[in-house]
Amino acid sequence: MKNRTYRYFTGEPLYPFGFGLSYSKFTYSDLKVSALSVMAGNSLTVDADVHNTSQHDGDEVAQLYLMFPSVAGAPRRALRGFTRMHLAAGATEHVRFTLDPRDLSMVNEAGVRLIAPGDYRVTVGGGQPGTSAPQVDGKFSVTGEQKLPD
Repeated sequence: MKNRTYRYFTGEPLYPFGFGLSYSKFTYSDLKVSALSVMAGNSLTVDADVHNTSQHDGDEVAQLYLMFPSVAGAPRRALRGFTRMHLAAGATEHVRFTLDPRDLSMVNEAGVRLIAPGDYRVTVGGGQPGTSAPQVDGKFSVTGEQKLPD
C-alpha cells in the first residue's frame, strides 16, 4: 500500500482534500486533548476553535487526523472525524471530536486490529497534515495494548 492511498503516501499531494473550494480563509487554534495519557480501551476528546478570518461568509470542513506510533503496517495518518460548518465573516466556532477505542486502533502488519502503546499525534484542520491547509496539532500517549475484534 506504500504511496497508494493518503494513509501511506509519503509525498505532498498536488491537490489535497478541499483544495480551492472556498473564497473564505480559516484558522485553527486552541487544540485541547482531554488527557495527555490514556489507557488502551478508553476514549478521549479533542477540541479546537475554527475562525473565519476573511470578509466573506464561508463553509469549512474541519478534519481530525490521527498519526500512530511506529508499528509495522500502521498507516502514516488516518482520518478519524470531520464536521462541516458555516461561519459568518469573522466568526469563531468550537469543534469537538470524540475518539473511541476503534478510532484509536490500527491494523498491524499481521492483520490484527489493536490499540498500540506509544505516542500519538492528532491534527485538526482544513486538510491533511503536511499540506498547506490551516491546522493545529497536539500529542497524547497510550499506555497498555488492547486487541479489538474485526
